[in-house]
Amino acid sequence: MDRSAYFWQVYEGAIAPPEAVKTLQGKILSVSSEDGHIETEFEATRAFTNPAGSVQGGFLAAMLDDTMGPALAATLKAGEFAPTLSLTVNYMQAAAVGSIRGIGRVVQRRGRTCYLSGELYQNEQLIATGSAVASVRSG
Repeated sequence: MDRSAYFWQVYEGAIAPPEAVKTLQGKILSVSSEDGHIETEFEATRAFTNPAGSVQGGFLAAMLDDTMGPALAATLKAGEFAPTLSLTVNYMQAAAVGSIRGIGRVVQRRGRTCYLSGELYQNEQLIATGSAVASVRSG
C-alpha cells in the first residue's frame, strides 16, 4: 500500500474526490488494500430515477464502477491509474431512492490486466452485480 497514491490521498481527505463520486454521494465504508476489497455507500436521489420511479440503470452501473475501481485503486502505487476497459452489469431488481451499499473486489491481477467484481445492495437485497476489466498504467 502506497499512502502517497491518489486513492489514499482522496481517502484521507488530502484531495477532493472525483466529481462523479460527489454526484453519487459516494463514500468508502471500509477498504483492505491487502485483499483488494472495498465496501462503499451511495445515496440515490430522486434525480437518479427513471419514469417508473426506480433508480436508472446507468446510475447503478456508475455505482458499481465507483466500487470496483477503487478496490483496485487501493492497491496501486503513486503515479499508477487503472482505467476500466470493460464493464458488465446485471440488474437483479429495481432500486429505490435511498442508500445503496456496494462491495467490490479484485478477483485477479495478471501483470497490468485486472479482473474485478462487485455487487450492490439495498436493504440487504441484491440489486445488481458487475464485473470489469481494468488495465494498470503509469503516467
